[in-house]
Amino acid sequence: MENALLIGLSRQMALRHQMDVVANNIANLQTPGYKGETLKFEEFIQPAAESENLTRPTEDVSYVLDARVIRSFVSGDMRQTGNPLDVAINGTGWFAIETPNGERYTRAGNFTLNQEGTLVTAEGHPVLGESGTITFTPQETGIGIATDGTISTNAGEKGKLRVVEFDDERLLLKEGSNMFSAPAPGLDIVTPHVAQGFVENSNVNAVSEMARMIEVSRSYISTSRALEKLAQLKTKAIKDLADLQV
Repeated sequence: MENALLIGLSRQMALRHQMDVVANNIANLQTPGYKGETLKFEEFIQPAAESENLTRPTEDVSYVLDARVIRSFVSGDMRQTGNPLDVAINGTGWFAIETPNGERYTRAGNFTLNQEGTLVTAEGHPVLGESGTITFTPQETGIGIATDGTISTNAGEKGKLRVVEFDDERLLLKEGSNMFSAPAPGLDIVTPHVAQGFVENSNVNAVSEMARMIEVSRSYISTSRALEKLAQLKTKAIKDLADLQV
């Protein structure tokens, strides 16, 4: 009975973690460039005791283990905004950005200008071009971004957005809602494909996530009821033993 209670508890803990992942996906439905996550479960077999003196062989006890979070790097839909500083990558690639902790990468192209006229992300991190950060003067107008990432104004060409790719995106480590670090710098894409006036939406499917949230909630309630019944059986067994006439 103790094993059954522990197995149920491991299931509840895994379901709670899964609910956290689903809730985070739903909370970031409107976050540009957000990549949806799912939780991978694995079976954990408790090592069984072994002895020649046992009257019968012990049985394996199987627990639920929430092994790791898996991230989907499928592109989200491109949404037209008309903002000349918004840029979306059409296909493979990541924008390279500069942070206090080093170079980072994002698919969120909802850029803006800071007080110094530098092109930055929504969080204020400078966007990197092939020659470093990109800064505009107050006199420059008519910002245009070509499909290959080349940026120009009425003063001429300003540089080109640095878009990189990775051999294995699964090695990217998430920082915040839509920023990632990498174990090694990304490889520059010579001819990227970007679209000015667009941003990439989150790739989370709202209907699927709501259905998953309901499923997880029902599983948690079902497990709770089973644990409650086990606890009642344990209490009854103890009471019955106490009432036995020795």
